[in-house]
Amino acid sequence: MKCPVCQIDMIVVEHKKIELDYCTRCSGVWFDSSELDLLLQDEGVKISHFSPAPPEIASAEKKRRCPICRRKMDKVLIGEEPKVLIDACPRQDGLWFDGGEVEQLISQKAGKAVVSFLGDVFQTRGKPS
Repeated sequence: MKCPVCQIDMIVVEHKKIELDYCTRCSGVWFDSSELDLLLQDEGVKISHFSPAPPEIASAEKKRRCPICRRKMDKVLIGEEPKVLIDACPRQDGLWFDGGEVEQLISQKAGKAVVSFLGDVFQTRGKPS
């Protein structure tokens, strides 16, 4: 699968039967449609909903194309205050987190489940140069 930002092949990282696509250049992470739910479900955490990003926030960041269907993704806000701006496929193929956005989400309430998972998976990887 190609990174929606860098257009290079991403690597597949598997942990606890969840496969994520990770870009070694920009540190972006692709969650297929059910992967974030599976990860959070194990810890009894649920993110209630995504909210569309206001136009002034959404227009500040370039639109990304879904790596699966190639449609332009929607900018949505997720989590608690301060909300994190991510990209969501309009066909619900998945979610794209730019480098650093996963860390923003894990610093919030839902973070306990994600910290453990992503710490195991990505902590050992070097930062992209």
